[in-house]
Amino acid sequence: MKKAEEFNLVVSEDKDFFVKQSKTHHRFHNIKLYVPKHDVYVEMQATLKNFTTLEGYTVIENPKLSHLFYELIRAWKPSDSKEEELKQSSDDTLAKINDIICEWINEKEIKKIASRYKAHSEIGILKPPQLNHHHHHIIIIIQMKWKPLGMHLLNWPHLCKAIYVILFEYYKKWIIGDKHPATRADVALMLQEARRREIREDATVSQAISTYIPLQANNYPHIDGTSNDAYDCHQHVMEFLKKDSQHREVMVLQGKSGSGKSLFCRFLEKTLWEDYSNGLTKIMPIFISLPKYYNAQNERKLISQALQSKQIGDDDMIDIIRESISFVFIFDCFDEIFDTYNKHSHDDNERYFFERFDLGQWNAKVIVTCRSNALNEEDSKATLIRSTPMYSTSVVYLWPFSTRQMHLFVEKFVKLTKKNKSNANWTPQQYIKTLEKYPSLHKMVEEPFFLWIILSVLPSLIERHSIGTVISKAQVYEAFNEQWIDIHVQNICTKLAELRVQTNPKKMKLSLQKYCEDLAFEMFLQGHQVAIESSLEFEMDSTEDSKESQQDILEITDSKSETLPKMHEHWQQYFKGDSIAKCVLRRIGDNQYTFLHKSCQEYFAAHKIIKNIIEWKPIMSSIGNEEYQRQFGTCVQMSYLNQKLLNDEIAIIQFIAERVHEKQSSFSHLQSRLFRIIESSKANDHVCIAAANAATILNSARANIHHQTWDNIKIPHAILDHAFLEGTDFTNANLEHVSFVQALLKKANFQNASMNQAFFGEYANIGGHKNVVTAAEFSPDGKTIVSSSWDRNIRLWDAMSGQEIRAISGHEHFVTRTHFSPNGRTIISCSEDQTIRIWEVASGQEIRKFVGHDGPVTEAKFSSDSSKIVSCAFDQTIRLWDVQSGRELKKLEGHSSFVAGVQFSPDGRTIVSCSDDQTIRIWDATTGVELRRLEGHTTSVTAVQLSSDGQVIISCSFDQTIRLWDAFTGKEIQRFEGHTGPVTDAQMSPDNQMVVSGSWDRSIRVWHIASGREVQRLEGHVGGIRTVQFSLDSRTILSCSDDATIRRWDVISRRDIQKMEGHSNVITNAQFSSNGATIVTCSFDQTIRLWDVASGREIQKCEGHSHYITAIHFSPDASMLVSCSADKTIRLWDIQSGSECKRFEGHNGIVTAAQFTPDGQTIVSSSWDRTIKIWDVASGQTLKTIEGHSDGVRGVQVSSDGRTVVSCSDDKTIRIWDLASGLEIKRFEGHANIVTKAQFSPDGRSIISCSFDQTIILWDVNTGKELKKFEGHSNVVRSVQYSPHSSIIVSCSDDRTIRLWDIASGLEIYQFEKFTDYLTTAQFSPDGRNIVSCSWDQTIRLWDIAFGVESNHVETATSQNLLDGRDLLSSSASTSTQSLKVLSVKLKWQGGMQNCGLSMIDSFWKDVRGLDQQQELVVKQRGGIL
Repeated sequence: MKKAEEFNLVVSEDKDFFVKQSKTHHRFHNIKLYVPKHDVYVEMQATLKNFTTLEGYTVIENPKLSHLFYELIRAWKPSDSKEEELKQSSDDTLAKINDIICEWINEKEIKKIASRYKAHSEIGILKPPQLNHHHHHIIIIIQMKWKPLGMHLLNWPHLCKAIYVILFEYYKKWIIGDKHPATRADVALMLQEARRREIREDATVSQAISTYIPLQANNYPHIDGTSNDAYDCHQHVMEFLKKDSQHREVMVLQGKSGSGKSLFCRFLEKTLWEDYSNGLTKIMPIFISLPKYYNAQNERKLISQALQSKQIGDDDMIDIIRESISFVFIFDCFDEIFDTYNKHSHDDNERYFFERFDLGQWNAKVIVTCRSNALNEEDSKATLIRSTPMYSTSVVYLWPFSTRQMHLFVEKFVKLTKKNKSNANWTPQQYIKTLEKYPSLHKMVEEPFFLWIILSVLPSLIERHSIGTVISKAQVYEAFNEQWIDIHVQNICTKLAELRVQTNPKKMKLSLQKYCEDLAFEMFLQGHQVAIESSLEFEMDSTEDSKESQQDILEITDSKSETLPKMHEHWQQYFKGDSIAKCVLRRIGDNQYTFLHKSCQEYFAAHKIIKNIIEWKPIMSSIGNEEYQRQFGTCVQMSYLNQKLLNDEIAIIQFIAERVHEKQSSFSHLQSRLFRIIESSKANDHVCIAAANAATILNSARANIHHQTWDNIKIPHAILDHAFLEGTDFTNANLEHVSFVQALLKKANFQNASMNQAFFGEYANIGGHKNVVTAAEFSPDGKTIVSSSWDRNIRLWDAMSGQEIRAISGHEHFVTRTHFSPNGRTIISCSEDQTIRIWEVASGQEIRKFVGHDGPVTEAKFSSDSSKIVSCAFDQTIRLWDVQSGRELKKLEGHSSFVAGVQFSPDGRTIVSCSDDQTIRIWDATTGVELRRLEGHTTSVTAVQLSSDGQVIISCSFDQTIRLWDAFTGKEIQRFEGHTGPVTDAQMSPDNQMVVSGSWDRSIRVWHIASGREVQRLEGHVGGIRTVQFSLDSRTILSCSDDATIRRWDVISRRDIQKMEGHSNVITNAQFSSNGATIVTCSFDQTIRLWDVASGREIQKCEGHSHYITAIHFSPDASMLVSCSADKTIRLWDIQSGSECKRFEGHNGIVTAAQFTPDGQTIVSSSWDRTIKIWDVASGQTLKTIEGHSDGVRGVQVSSDGRTVVSCSDDKTIRIWDLASGLEIKRFEGHANIVTKAQFSPDGRSIISCSFDQTIILWDVNTGKELKKFEGHSNVVRSVQYSPHSSIIVSCSDDRTIRLWDIASGLEIYQFEKFTDYLTTAQFSPDGRNIVSCSWDQTIRLWDIAFGVESNHVETATSQNLLDGRDLLSSSASTSTQSLKVLSVKLKWQGGMQNCGLSMIDSFWKDVRGLDQQQELVVKQRGGIL
């Protein structure tokens, strides 16, 4: 025993020595020692000294801690078998460790154990959840203040690694548990397995990933016609995830329905896991489908619920994971849960999703997807987009497929279909060429999902629709869903046939269609996109006993219950029996099902509603209209359209709206029955939901809802935005909560209507000034507005009510500008009286006057600290003034013309100015030295402003542009073009994201700075705009105008139920096709559009010109179009495809007209370069150039025989030219100003012309003499045309009228009601029964004209006098006692979106209930009669 010390042993003869006092936690061994001297054996117990806690002997660190653990194990009295098992395992683990330490097992075995070692840095051991609860049996670990398991390798690496492995395996199995992750590596493996499982279960995603094409995106939404300057979305997102930030990082990914948002997220998840596995990142991605996991009652547990569904432990374990791991949360389909989400918001402070989902508790970056325009801007900012010192949010917009992306997708699709042996005989080229033949599909194929479904059904689509036919989205979905069901019917029949079960495929198909419609409609009613099957439903049984039940598997229960069951019961009726019907659905989780795509659910829901409307039949077939309406009205209350408002389901509205104009016989009654539903609301208060939905759908379909007799209807909450409701009678109607944003309500009658909470979308004008309002500005707190005017007054207004607070007078001439001081307590003004004055806001008293300028003062502004003023004037100087003393501090000279604008930089060190000399200049505020000059504008610069950080300068000019400049380099960095008049003011939004501009073209435009694109246009002022300004929150724009008014505009976007068909700028020309079935128009928006005459729907769009288009003309066979433009080109277009076929270049100025010759082989054009050119269509070469006019040529027309051409010019002449020789044949002089139009009569004997001189002249071709002059227009006459049989002419003018004239008498026989804006053209249809008109208000209108004859000034009422165009000539010539008379003019339809804002001219509002004071003021100001 004395020698034991030499062997580093602790020994004892007492067998209870170690046990009794529990001095060691390691195994000890019995040892027999032979003592030769005494010839005895001594039995003792021994353990190594390095591994004991015996006081006085131990050499290890912290022996008491080690001893305590061992003592606890020994003292622990298990209470059940589980604890007994844990204690035994603990003892076994200690024994294993001691065996390794004492090397009681051989080295090979130790190395084998050590081979399982993985370092903490590699696997990331998680803290045990018990630490959060202080469990008694693990208290020792708490006292150790938990450190991840690990050992110093010292001199025994294999021993240490082996001990580590034993400890870790004990920890993983007994402390954490086999079902929970013990390490970050375990979490990663479990999440990846969950992802693979989800992909396997969701075959749709698996297949879609195989055709995935990288998406393009940008920081702003895509606008048609924009250049493709997008970036790779995936790369952009990866850079976002790699970026370090002190903020909570959120990215909102927006895209249209079908744009590939969900698939992108799945692909992103896949690549992030690949990067994680390869050690390139430490963040773990988690894809969370919000419709699948969102629970409104437990929003804060969203992440926990999603992780638990992926088998990642319980709440305790998830708490540990949250503390230990960095994530990327990918939330998909926020728009699909928004309605439910929003209902649980009590105020704006509770709306932000990051806080509602308790994401601040996680170390995670967040990506969330949402359909574009599914949320209005206000909702989007409140729930998704929040940038504060705590949160940083970036918004990314998915862009549509480019042509290259589309081709790559087609190639992948073909490979997939060949693999699946479907459509295997089609090549990529066949798909692409077939798509080119259907222009109406071109827009749809830009979105990945829509491209996929179109390719899937393209072979069947072309069997149903001839080449060039307009195919609607509803028709595409009809074909796709039918094919989808057919495939599943075939699969079911095949499987049941193996079980010898007889099936009826036709009946099965109908049942599955009904199942889809019922379930889709139920999802619409409940606001949930995921249906849940009860776990108690039995599985399909293949035994003989089950065959009888399998015969009835498709007996689907209809969902017509009057009261809605509890949430968990909603879906039971859709999963009864063996539920084979669910095979048509997409399984996204355990017992969770949805449709293939949300748009499929929307289509089926819409189709159920449509069928319910059109399949109704009266009790008797031969009944009168009154009885028919009565019977129909009784069914409306129970109709599906009467169950729930569709206002939040834009796609459903549009699917139904597309069917309104469907030519299939099955949908022929849809439009009339929607009108009948509205009619039924007159007598039945309980059908108001159906009536409101019907009105919304008809408006979305752009059906003719003008001049309707809608008295007493009840359509609360209907959406009538942009509706054309001229002349409609709403007497006694219930119009509560109805939206009339930018509706045309001219001559509508609202007498005694109920209009509580009706929404006009516009504020009342602020009126009070007696002359031009030169400036208007919000106070720094946004509560007050100050304005100045040519009436020499300054006025203060309450920003909320628009009420005048105070008028301030004192200036002796026009007040040119006024501004608040930075603290809002004073006002500065400047005037043409050459003074600058400061006024006290509270009292309106003048505080100080500054005199010194030698001309009208154009601008004056405070410095940021209000100690100085900078001003500029017509005297070409800029002056600095001391506010306290009124003393002039400095004069800055250098501009060569009057200075229009000036401003201090935010730090006050520099001054920026702009001038009529076309320059912008930056000056040193201390020395007065010019530091930099910015040049680029081509005419007078009207305004200049510095960004809030002083880094960017914004300017605007008479050259119709707005420009951004780098304040330090002076380089132009962005340009905004689109205004059609001088731009008078431009301001940046407070967040430097947007620009607002105002112009003499009477429009206010909002621009996105990053893209340079116009995002909103606000029109309504009837005079030029003087100033514009954003409110502090960027939600409101303030403007003032030459019309003596101030306006506030709401710039929050709304969800639009209408497809934005139509031109977005002035329409310059229109023409009928030879058969009268189509109208073509062109515009300042650089597009050409074709319209179906029967329905008024846009059917084709051609794009390519780089400047506004001046004229358009059909080829003789109506297969081609020729257009000409201010871009100096003439272009040939294929009508069927909408593609450009050829381009003709050679003119040196704006091309004003282009027309085919009757044989279609040549084109004749005219230009402001004073020439007429003849072009060969086949080669594109110039055949002849005709010169002679001394000024720009306004237009040309080829005679019906193709031998001559008539031209008109700014030189006031009309000339006829021989096409073969190019020689002038005859000249007509008589107009006193520019001739705007000249046209041959159909027989070629006469010419009609119109002019800036406000007259129309009829000329004899042979003699060149003036035959007749038509006078009456009060402004420029823009267009004139013969009727097809030369008896009537139609003209339009800048006096905003269209007039019809009898050629024989020279008298005006009809004048259309005055339009809201200038007219550009008015044209007869080939049969003379219709007239098409175009206007600066961006609309195209088709009028139906009925003519008659008047004998001896008494109208003959016989039916034979209701003449059409073919009768006009003969009737007019038959007798001199008869004259033509217009019996009626009816508007058939209006196309495009009017740009004049809310129009109420001559509308009647007597005794209307529910309008507030501001709304009544709006009615008065917009022309209504109260």
